[in-house]
Amino acid sequence: MLETVRGPRQLIVGEGVAQNIPRVVAECGSRVLIVTDRVLLGQPGVAGIVAAVREKVEAVGVFADATPDVPLTDVALAVSVAAEVGADVILAIGGGTVIDLAKIVGVIRCHGGTPRDFYGESKVPGPTMPLVAVPTTSGTGSELTPVSVLTDPDRELKVGVSSVHIVPDFAIVDPELTYSCPATVTAHSGIDAFCHAVESYTARPRAHGPRDPVEQVFLGRNPITDHYALLAAERIARSLPQVVRDGGDKDARADMSYGSMLAGLAFSHAGNAAPHALQYPIGAATHTPHGLGVGLLLPYALDAARDAIGDRLAVLAAACGLDVTGASDAEAADAFLTWLDGLLADIGIPATLADIGVARADLPRFAEMASGVTRLIQNHPGPTDTASLTAILEAAWIGDRTRHVLTQGAEMVTGVARSQAWRTAARPPGRPSEG
Repeated sequence: MLETVRGPRQLIVGEGVAQNIPRVVAECGSRVLIVTDRVLLGQPGVAGIVAAVREKVEAVGVFADATPDVPLTDVALAVSVAAEVGADVILAIGGGTVIDLAKIVGVIRCHGGTPRDFYGESKVPGPTMPLVAVPTTSGTGSELTPVSVLTDPDRELKVGVSSVHIVPDFAIVDPELTYSCPATVTAHSGIDAFCHAVESYTARPRAHGPRDPVEQVFLGRNPITDHYALLAAERIARSLPQVVRDGGDKDARADMSYGSMLAGLAFSHAGNAAPHALQYPIGAATHTPHGLGVGLLLPYALDAARDAIGDRLAVLAAACGLDVTGASDAEAADAFLTWLDGLLADIGIPATLADIGVARADLPRFAEMASGVTRLIQNHPGPTDTASLTAILEAAWIGDRTRHVLTQGAEMVTGVARSQAWRTAARPPGRPSEG
């Protein structure tokens, strides 16, 4: 047995726990950089937190211009604000973009350089500034995770900084801060959390050596991550459609906050897989929300890997409340994937890549790019060669989970039904990369 569990120094979850933020921040430092966005800063709840923090500390600098997907220009601006105030602690209040930005600001503030110096796994040389992370959406789990995802204008896909040193010191998860989250954002962030749970539960298990838990960030599934992932899937499955319909449902909001948190704990070790790796180039090309992209891709990636994970899809079916009593694993897996199709449609996730403006001719290029994101793609339980990833994208472009289109050279072979021979083919490892 060789496993590890990662998480904040303290995780505080529940309605009303946001009142602890000023004290927690003041105990971490006296000169605070607050990272948020303009919309949130104008909301009474967040404005009240900022005002209360100001009363508890010596100095506060606010960077409220965080924009989606963490462009490198935002990092430079936020680092400048941190330097101006002499920040010794960071408070991040917002969604994944805000918290990911705060993480990389802490890295640069402590270790210098630029974000490019830290792309990949375990490139951060040591601890960073204390970070208190307060999510206002239920989705990314960034308040718990060792990952910061950035957008580099010199690259055609998103990039990640992954390190145990960027896990926030404190995570304060208060469902009340999500009550004002719009329905579309609720849907996209919520399905992202569900993807975290499912990708963690179905991640490829990997054997480890004694150095791996220090040198690597994502290590594949284990019994602990399975536990977190199934609890997360259960809560999100029962509450996501309801909270999209009725954002004022406090019980559903609490379920989503709790489920997102559990999913974050799961993927902090197990890691994400093909849906996330494939979304990186697609999201960069189409400028579509991250959660929309991973949600769209999830059923296609799972269907392509079902020979390896049929039993796990059956367990997920039961966890998500489906009556699969007496069903075989194959039947329960079918029921889960059909239910997942319905869930995505119910919350407004497009059914195909064509629907979000992806050109079919770009699919092989996107697959090749995704195959290089080895920290993610190595967790996928199915085939990970470029042809197989292209087949997933082809199915997602067509909109038919049961039909996969394989790439042979530069020529597309279309209209090929998934065959048993293809489904039982050897699964070559992913291509090594710095991604």
